[in-house]
Amino acid sequence: MEDCIFCKIINGDIPSYKVYEDDDVLAFLDITQVTPGHTLLVPKKHVADIFEYDADLATKVFAKLPELARAIKAINSDIKGLNIVNNNGQIAYQSVFHSHIHLIPRYTSEDDISIKFADNSDLYSAEQYSDVQKAITNHLAK
Repeated sequence: MEDCIFCKIINGDIPSYKVYEDDDVLAFLDITQVTPGHTLLVPKKHVADIFEYDADLATKVFAKLPELARAIKAINSDIKGLNIVNNNGQIAYQSVFHSHIHLIPRYTSEDDISIKFADNSDLYSAEQYSDVQKAITNHLAK
């Protein structure tokens, strides 16, 4: 895709700090470096988001996550954890519309990352949980 910054990185038109590359994926340092070692994993095939993956592409991309995570953790004994983030769609804060997965090392609880989930469990009845469960499983069965 001509105007995609990640496609330009994949094609070598824009320089990057590559940490891994094979026929299907590329991993490189995120230029923002939320924390040291912040890495992006992207499929070389241009897909906008997770909704465009097929099983083959998902296997190729997601199979690299544990290996990359271990390599990132190994660079610094101060890394205590790792956030793996994949935003899909503008409403979910996706800003580059070429699918990508963030691997963000966590050094302390004071790292400048605001990923918190609200506990809304008190807003749902057993019937509501069941309705959502059935809707999802019905779509998986198709």
